Amino acid sequence: MFKRVLVANRGEIAVRIIYALKELGIESVAIYSEADRDSLHVALADYAVCVGPADARRSYLNIPQILSAAQVTGVDAIHPGYGFLAENPDFARIVEEHGFVFIGPNPETMELAGDKLMAKRVMKEVGVPVVPGTEEATESPEQALRWIESVGGFPVILKARMGGGGRGMRILRDPEELAPAMSIARMEAQSAFGDPGLYMEKYLERPRHVEIQVAADRHGHVVALGERECSVQRRYQKLLEESPAVDPDLRERMQEAAVRGARALKYTSVGTFEFLVTPEGDFYFIELNTRLQVEHPVTEFVTGIDLVRTQILAAAGEPLPFRQEDISLKGHAIEVRVNAEDPENRFAPTPGRIEKLHLPGGPGVRVDSHIYQGYIVPPFYDSLLAKVIVHDEGRPQAIRRMIRALEEFYIEGVKTTIPFHLKLLQHPAFQEGRVDVGFVERELL
Repeated sequence: MFKRVLVANRGEIAVRIIYALKELGIESVAIYSEADRDSLHVALADYAVCVGPADARRSYLNIPQILSAAQVTGVDAIHPGYGFLAENPDFARIVEEHGFVFIGPNPETMELAGDKLMAKRVMKEVGVPVVPGTEEATESPEQALRWIESVGGFPVILKARMGGGGRGMRILRDPEELAPAMSIARMEAQSAFGDPGLYMEKYLERPRHVEIQVAADRHGHVVALGERECSVQRRYQKLLEESPAVDPDLRERMQEAAVRGARALKYTSVGTFEFLVTPEGDFYFIELNTRLQVEHPVTEFVTGIDLVRTQILAAAGEPLPFRQEDISLKGHAIEVRVNAEDPENRFAPTPGRIEKLHLPGGPGVRVDSHIYQGYIVPPFYDSLLAKVIVHDEGRPQAIRRMIRALEEFYIEGVKTTIPFHLKLLQHPAFQEGRVDVGFVERELL
């Protein structure tokens, strides 16, 4: 077992990892930028090292500085959290070359999963359904148009080969959109991922975004831990997630596909297979996230399994303490992301000082956060302040519990997305479960 682990992240996920390390009896090392000197994860860790100024490129993305911090503090392993370097195979490889354990899958698996075209090819080979798409990178509008004609025409979706989070993504419904969209998407992909490669898929109308959580160890065991509904999105960014989300038959088929895919990739660690589900009940693989997801707590609530602890133990070489037959989903869980954004001003970020704060509590309510009264929300990073997660016996009860929790969540000094979430939770279509990936833009904005 590890004696000491460096947490290469910030914010609520750094706090969450430190909690798990403490419960395992493992010492923690926090890294922080000059802007995060007073952040909660710094105070909670056993040791803390400043790795640079506020600019993430010179701190949280500064690999030499992070490795120096690891060497100086004598850690055994590095946990990347999510975001920043979490899905960077070069970082994982360098970590291992310097004698540390990377808490995540091996670099080769990360590289394969990060290349969307290669990942789809592997899934197709093992019988996991994939959205019809180009087999190779799309180089020109002429090439793209030939493929579009071969699959029956528009609409199609343009995606970054190495991408995620909606960057480099465009929905196309007309030939005249093709050339300018490819030009802009290529620049976005190069800027965000260092690779301008693009590919295309047939666009599915009004699908749901449903993902399967998997856990795998280094002894050949792979277990699926149910699904999460992630269709409530704005500009391809998730806003609310819940579990369970599909009927038992569809869950079983999706879980079998995810386990098959994980075995094909020789996956170890926790990870998430993302699928699109059509109104007819067909599902298609879109990508594998080789890290913890922001929304992992909903799975923890319905399964009773600590995913962060599982991830750490798997990296230490421990076998999974559960098998597929041990997994059952109990009750219903919902998570909302409370961001420092102004919903009435196109969700513009609202950094500033938190003057007053009261976090919700009570039965079945969990808050994952790094904020406190007096905390200054910096303008340099993502705007996530807290995740509110609730659990109850059924979906209607969980919705009511979430409304109660958000009405209790009091924050003064920065505007947040709480009013938007209350509006969402009380929308009749949401309460009836009639959501798809376009629901928010169509009904609430």
